[in-house]
Amino acid sequence: MMYEFQLIQSTGFRNHGPQGARDGFELRLRLPNYRGMRLSLLDGIDVTVDGEFFGHEVNSLILHGETYDLEDIRKATAVSWAMGDFGSVFVPKAGGLAPGIHHLKVAARVRSPYFPPHLQPLPVNGERLATIILP
Repeated sequence: MMYEFQLIQSTGFRNHGPQGARDGFELRLRLPNYRGMRLSLLDGIDVTVDGEFFGHEVNSLILHGETYDLEDIRKATAVSWAMGDFGSVFVPKAGGLAPGIHHLKVAARVRSPYFPPHLQPLPVNGERLATIILP
């Protein structure tokens, strides 16, 4: 699979959970930094779909097969997100999303150890159209 420049990748946008019992949706992201980073430097990911906002406090990150809520992310000082590794954001939403084209916006809240604390976290923003298809 090719590593795309855009934060929101063109594949990996799908509903989560079995058909008839969807509990949310996921979208695939590339690393929101120009080099690898410790997961604890990420302060969550805000997601907006078709104008509906889902805050970083409720979204989870799936990385290397593990799921991290915001508290887990903040404690994950030994977990690295390397260049070329994909992560997925899980957004809880009963029923998931309707099939069709959706307007996605993402703000990955990144803390940089060399920036002053009052300037952090810095959002890394992405936006694109993506499609949910029937299974």
